[in-house]
Amino acid sequence: MAWLLVTVAITDTGAYFVGKAIGKTKFSDTSPNKTLEGVFGGVILATIIGTLFGLYSDIAPFWTVVIVTLITAIASIFGDLFESYLKREAGVKDSGDVLPGHGGILDRIDGYLFAAPMMVISLRALL
Repeated sequence: MAWLLVTVAITDTGAYFVGKAIGKTKFSDTSPNKTLEGVFGGVILATIIGTLFGLYSDIAPFWTVVIVTLITAIASIFGDLFESYLKREAGVKDSGDVLPGHGGILDRIDGYLFAAPMMVISLRALL
């Protein structure tokens, strides 16, 4: 579970900071502030740090950990895009007002909604 939390958090955080620093190319109309550079930066950072975390946890062999972490990071990005799509379709900016300025609770967990099942599926497939 901690491996999942670290991977998704680093994907989200890395994408934000890399996108702000060097992002130029729009990634998707669904989420206009996301950049391709940010997505790649977040996935790469998450794959590196998530792999180290997975190896430290001694959960699986090296290549299995790398592949599972990469799949989980990519799934996290698509979870975020899906949540953005739902908000656009509903015509709202935030999915709630419990966390003002953060897009709502759903914005905090959107990556996990896609990443968690993909991590389980890929672990079961590779172990």
